[in-house]
Amino acid sequence: MIIVNARFLTQPLTGIQRFATEISRELLLLRDDVTLAVPSGTVAPADLDPTRITPVGRRHGHAWEQIDLPLHARRLRRPLLNLSSTGPIWYRPQISTQTDITYIRHPESFSRRFRAVYAAIVPRLVAHSDGLLTISEFSRAEVAAHFGVDPQRYTVVPCAADERFQPGEPPEGPRYFLAVSSPNAHKNFARMLRAFARFARTHPGVELRVVGSQTNSFARQRYTIPDAGVRFLGRVDDEELTLLYRGALAFVFPSLYEGFGLPPLEAQQCGCPVIAARAASLPEVLEDSAVYVDPYDEEDLAAAMARLADDEGLRRRLVAAGLANAARFSWRRSAERVSEVIDRVLALR
Repeated sequence: MIIVNARFLTQPLTGIQRFATEISRELLLLRDDVTLAVPSGTVAPADLDPTRITPVGRRHGHAWEQIDLPLHARRLRRPLLNLSSTGPIWYRPQISTQTDITYIRHPESFSRRFRAVYAAIVPRLVAHSDGLLTISEFSRAEVAAHFGVDPQRYTVVPCAADERFQPGEPPEGPRYFLAVSSPNAHKNFARMLRAFARFARTHPGVELRVVGSQTNSFARQRYTIPDAGVRFLGRVDDEELTLLYRGALAFVFPSLYEGFGLPPLEAQQCGCPVIAARAASLPEVLEDSAVYVDPYDEEDLAAAMARLADDEGLRRRLVAAGLANAARFSWRRSAERVSEVIDRVLALR
């Protein structure tokens, strides 16, 4: 039996938590020797089998992860699987995941406390892990080099768009571009807003709708908001997000650094064209299915918006290419890769 560190179920559902939740869901279907350990009082998603979820300990947060969780695993003499970026630093055997090192490459996006905690935990976690996971070839090279680990020790487990994101009839209403992002420095939010303001001078009536919010892990950012045309929608559920993807002229993702970049894949699976930065993992994940821009060039981004707004044929071609690209990824296939790593670690025992 292997115990999944399911502390991620206590956290807001962002990219890392989405990865951990979907892989856990598939592992519960693939294997009968997997259980999830959660802090007491955690409310798990209804579609996760409650008989496979065990409340553990009295602490919460990092204290639960460093004390209660390893004590529970040690009593049962079971390996641990950490699917988000932290885990107990001295426990063995365990498998850990490093999705990226954004907090190293773009420290300005993160709070001082967040950076200090990760600097203390992650190197020790990597050193005491019997299996290592990451989410792209780009991230494998990044994290392996930073932590001084043989890249071959990392198994690449890609993300995928959930099957709830599907094409369909777009909603009625004004034309708009969509962005899904927390407003943090590496997401390139300020340049996107300035690029949209430049675009809007020649395309009045087109909106930019922004989904997402900022958590306490990130440093607060300030931006100049264009006088008109930008709507901030906050957090939305998957059903509303699907409708927003379906109705957008294009999804705009000018991020400077991504370990994978899941939102563009969700957009593509809903039949939405994508404008993406030519940066980090995005060319690996999207291949030739997106319009790429220089993320530091606001004029380039504004010109890409104009191309997508004006060229219906280009939008149709990107929709077809995007659907084909999204089909390359599957949570089930990714969970099968994790299952293989589990088997290797169990065999070592």
